Amino acid sequence: MSKKEAEKDQMYKVRHSLCHLMSSAIMELYPKAGLGVGPAIEDGFYQDYDLPETINESILPKLEKRVRELIKEKIAFVQHRMGFDEARKLYKDDPYKTELINELEKSGEKDVSFFKSGNFDNLCLGPHVKTTVEIDPTAFKLTRIAGAYWRGDSKNKMLTRIYGVAFENKEKLDAYLNMLKEAEKRDHRKLGKEMDLFTFSEYIGSGLPLYTPRGALIRRLLNEYIESLQSKVGYTQVWTPQIAKAELFKISGHYDKYKDDMFKVSSNYSEEEFFLKPMNCPQHTQIYKSQMRSYRDLPLRYTDFAMLYRDEKPGELNGLARVRSFSQDDCHVFCREDQVDEEIDLALNMTKEAMATFGFKYKYRLSTRDPKHPEKYCGDPKTWDKVEAWAEKIMKRHNIEYFDGPGEAAFYAPKMDLIATDALGRDWQLSTVQIDFVMPERFGLSYIDNDGKEKRPVMIHRAIIGSPERFIMVLLEHYAGALPTWLFPNQVQILPISQKFSDYANQVANKLKERSVRVTIDNSDETLGKKIREAKKSKVPYIIVVGEKEQTGKTITAEKRGGESLKDLKIEEFIDLITEEIASKAKYK
Repeated sequence: MSKKEAEKDQMYKVRHSLCHLMSSAIMELYPKAGLGVGPAIEDGFYQDYDLPETINESILPKLEKRVRELIKEKIAFVQHRMGFDEARKLYKDDPYKTELINELEKSGEKDVSFFKSGNFDNLCLGPHVKTTVEIDPTAFKLTRIAGAYWRGDSKNKMLTRIYGVAFENKEKLDAYLNMLKEAEKRDHRKLGKEMDLFTFSEYIGSGLPLYTPRGALIRRLLNEYIESLQSKVGYTQVWTPQIAKAELFKISGHYDKYKDDMFKVSSNYSEEEFFLKPMNCPQHTQIYKSQMRSYRDLPLRYTDFAMLYRDEKPGELNGLARVRSFSQDDCHVFCREDQVDEEIDLALNMTKEAMATFGFKYKYRLSTRDPKHPEKYCGDPKTWDKVEAWAEKIMKRHNIEYFDGPGEAAFYAPKMDLIATDALGRDWQLSTVQIDFVMPERFGLSYIDNDGKEKRPVMIHRAIIGSPERFIMVLLEHYAGALPTWLFPNQVQILPISQKFSDYANQVANKLKERSVRVTIDNSDETLGKKIREAKKSKVPYIIVVGEKEQTGKTITAEKRGGESLKDLKIEEFIDLITEEIASKAKYK
């Protein structure tokens, strides 16, 4: 085990142990509390409780104090085994642990693993620290309380979930908490409302965003940018229905592997089973299959921005980060096996260009099978071995920094997933490239090779920014709302000093509009100072002030977002400056 892996393993033990200590503190206050699940997670831990009374976040400092006291007691974590009857007796008043114990017994386990820490004994496989000496009492914090359904099922009781974070030392904890404060300022839900980009309606449903004219513009500009990258290298756009018969998804494998995440659709006139499509790939196979293909026709590159729908759990919905309706900058390439490397190179180079445009640093995750659960995947294991090795070779050939992601593969293929790092150091999975032999086999796709024989094409799945809707969320938080000029809904705001200069403001605006610059004019009766403050608050890239001096000299005074002043500019000079910035898609400093 490397040093980095050992440190990660130790932090997992620390976070898991803190979870038990928190539960010990809760049981002192509420001896009859039911214990749900309580794992260590990235950056921290959480535990679900069925409490006899409603608690709120005012209890967190009290719990923290008690956990620190327990840490200082140098408590040991000792594993022991217990028979099923004895375990049920211990949890006679806890239906949640009892349910888990019964399931373990039915699965054929001989007994149950427990960990005892001081007076607290808990059903658990571990691992844990040996003693609380290994835990820095200054390097954790209980952060928030939320609701969570038992086992994630909305049909079950809502439990109380308490979250905490923990790190190796106080410095790392403080850095993380500062990042959370900054993230709160950048929350895309808050910014989306302030900037009038999107909204949600209880009459339409959770996870179904509505885009205002400003938000729809950003969404369209993103799609147009991706389409410009794709079309210039020979990708062609298709459009597919948003529903399909169940038979399509039965053939593709989605029906068996993914049905619980799909919306079922019923017809008033047919008994056929339909679903809203959760992805485009099965439909694209049918466009390919609509006529006989020759080796000379390949590669065929189909892009698709059609809407997709997934039945996400209500508790997992989160602004634009997790929605039920979205699109993807999707592409499926049908090619010969000898064309795969060239097509992958094309896709990776487009993605590299896009990430440079938005200023993201990134690495890749090589998402492979979970070796413990082969039943999750379709296709021949030997083919999987071949494609996983192939993907690894591609990463190395491109000198791409990557890490392994066992269990993250799609059910039909391994994935090369791009993980972008935002301004706060958070990681987001955006792009993906997948070499798929399974789908063409299941749909019986073929082409006539140069020897006159039928051959099976390879299907490459590719996305650059992934979902434009989710990418808007990433951009809003990455830029703190200050999107680059080419993406901002109104690129210039003109502020006449008084109504006397409104005509000149309109003249300036019209000249900008003639060059396709998006302009608004603030003709309100507010003071200039207030107009400037409101304009800056809106994060508009350029503010132009016009008054007597500017009108007389046919000039403008502009201020660039961030404070740079541009005085006594001829209108034409400013137009050249801003149009070049827009055309180059310059990253806003």
